[in-house]
Amino acid sequence: MDVIWQCESDPFRHAVLERHWPGVLRYSDVREVGAGSPVPDLICGGFPCQPVSEAGRGQTEADERWLWPDFARVLSQLRPRVILVENVPALLGRGMGEILGDLSLLGYDTEWQVVSAASVGAPHLRERIFLVAYPEGHPLGSGLRPDLQARLGWRRPRNFSRPGDTWSAEPDVGRVAHGLPARLDRLAALGDAVVPQVAETLGRWILDGQV
Repeated sequence: MDVIWQCESDPFRHAVLERHWPGVLRYSDVREVGAGSPVPDLICGGFPCQPVSEAGRGQTEADERWLWPDFARVLSQLRPRVILVENVPALLGRGMGEILGDLSLLGYDTEWQVVSAASVGAPHLRERIFLVAYPEGHPLGSGLRPDLQARLGWRRPRNFSRPGDTWSAEPDVGRVAHGLPARLDRLAALGDAVVPQVAETLGRWILDGQV
């Protein structure tokens, strides 16, 4: 897949994206994305988890950071062939009904699965929910969710790369400032991030599903 645009409001995370995807169109506000934006085959995003996180107040729609309505607006205006949404597992009990209802009204079928980093070989869980949505009749509708459960080996850690390779429990980023610039920004960005091997696995399966 080729990235044709991105959207990120935080300056530090914006700079990280710029470093890895130089020259790609980049929005700083989701309200700038819409009918005039380039139309991708797939829209992938993780809107802020604070409104639904177990660590927060659980206000969901009442929280000003609940950006699903903007996400849904973008989907309604650009009509991608496939949608991939990521968030924390607490979304299942906070806001999931609104998301599934909106996607259904937009004409998309949706499947979802809570995926652990341990499923791709990490020695820690870091569970996240992933939703995949597609128009009715799309080849992905052949049963993605059971396939995920079978092929990820739910919570059975295994070596993801070469035999003999191991993962540390967490990246060696340090939890105490040592004078490095942007330490707090880096830690916050790592906390927001998904495990790349999980995202890669999902992306490859979507491509295999004839996107």
